[in-house]
Amino acid sequence: MSFDPRPLVDVAVTVAKEAAALVQRARHDAVTAQVDTKSTETDVVTLADRASEQLVRDRLAVLRPGEPVIGEEEGGSAAVEGLTWVVDPIDGTVNYLYGYPWYAVSIAAQLDGVSVAGAVVEPVSGRVWTAALGHGSFLDGNRLSVSKATRLDLSLIGYGFAYRPERRQRQATTWAALSTRVRDIRRAGAASLDLCAVAAGWLDGYAEHALGRWDWAAGALIASEAGATVHLPGTDPAFGADATVAATPAIATALRTALIECGFANV
Repeated sequence: MSFDPRPLVDVAVTVAKEAAALVQRARHDAVTAQVDTKSTETDVVTLADRASEQLVRDRLAVLRPGEPVIGEEEGGSAAVEGLTWVVDPIDGTVNYLYGYPWYAVSIAAQLDGVSVAGAVVEPVSGRVWTAALGHGSFLDGNRLSVSKATRLDLSLIGYGFAYRPERRQRQATTWAALSTRVRDIRRAGAASLDLCAVAAGWLDGYAEHALGRWDWAAGALIASEAGATVHLPGTDPAFGADATVAATPAIATALRTALIECGFANV
């Protein structure tokens, strides 16, 4: 019998909705209490990040007992053999901290390191993005499809910045160069949702360095199942070691060339 990942989507949606509700209820207390930092002073983590991840771990332990979980806040085994859950309890924590409504709970199931099911739930809007490998991707039950863009110079491209100032400076140089080759660029601050935006055709492409597995595990599957060409970290040496890139297929080659010429691999 062939493996059907769709029941895993149901689990991801159920748990992500519960976590999203907690995140929204807890926002005031989470951002007025002590806010900790991680890699730099700009890389923040709130009480709600930790509470959300604990809720997800607790619920998965009941619904999918014995299956390992990798989360942004509490970590987990780096091993990716078998079925593993990958969790970002709040993707876009800085947005969450400021009340900017572009943040989400992201949960994916990976089989031997490959995403097979995922859900991205937005606490503010309630939108639910989902995908199962081989079965398409959806926003609130409506099938998604990437944009029909065919020209890079008329494309809208999303991007992201790392937290370390010296790397941001190099990235800024790349994005300044790319800005002359595209219609416009956007920085929204939540990788999972930027990948979902490519799936919906709200962005024609998206590129970012230094994402964790939890940042892209669900969103990249949603983009890919909507028809995007997706490069995950380490899959295209010309992009550098830790780049994630997604684009509608008709501009994917042109975007790759432009990114490389603008120094994307050297940031």
